[in-house]
Amino acid sequence: MIENFTLQELSSEIIVCSRCPRLVAWREEVARLRKRKYRDEEYWGKPVPGFGDPHARVMVVGLAPGAHGANRTGRVFTGDGSGSFLFRALYQAGFASRPEAHRREDGLELTDLYIGAVCRCAPPGNKPTAEEIAQCLPFLTQEIDLLEQVQVLVALGKIAFDGILRVYRQAGYSLPRLEFSHNRVYRLGENLPWLVDSYHPSQQNTQTGRLTEAMFAGVWEKVRELLR
Repeated sequence: MIENFTLQELSSEIIVCSRCPRLVAWREEVARLRKRKYRDEEYWGKPVPGFGDPHARVMVVGLAPGAHGANRTGRVFTGDGSGSFLFRALYQAGFASRPEAHRREDGLELTDLYIGAVCRCAPPGNKPTAEEIAQCLPFLTQEIDLLEQVQVLVALGKIAFDGILRVYRQAGYSLPRLEFSHNRVYRLGENLPWLVDSYHPSQQNTQTGRLTEAMFAGVWEKVRELLR
């Protein structure tokens, strides 16, 4: 169990986590070797905490930091193609102050929205193991607890979707069997947030047309409707 931190204290705890040896080794190796495109940059190379409005009514949950995205920049969904797709949509929906996210100090602010993840370290091949997910999930649990005004949870991808359901089931809530798809809305229970699912904005999905900008915009339109 994680102690009852504030969001800022929880972020500090996340950054120093070393529970998963495979992920520690991988994230640090990536930070040491670097991608040629970013060879002159200093990589973050540590677990990545959540980011956003502490009074948010919407929480977005992703999979894990990208090896040369958040693992480089130190901020979720910042510095790679997935983040570019996400923040452009959030800007158009009125949740982000800028349509792009390149580095932690770029002035981007989120309004009424907070972004977290199931795993906080970049995993090899973007595939954390079941044990690594279990080790990291308490951080997501604590974020959800601390974001007391959240009304809508948005799961980006099936691992995020399953992770959110696991958080509530471990907390003792009896949830029905729910199937992941795209832009479907679920009510988790009385006095619990809505859950909206979406295909992950990875380039594997966006460059193949599985997730288009129009499809993604539809997710945020639905989120706005739920808030109203």
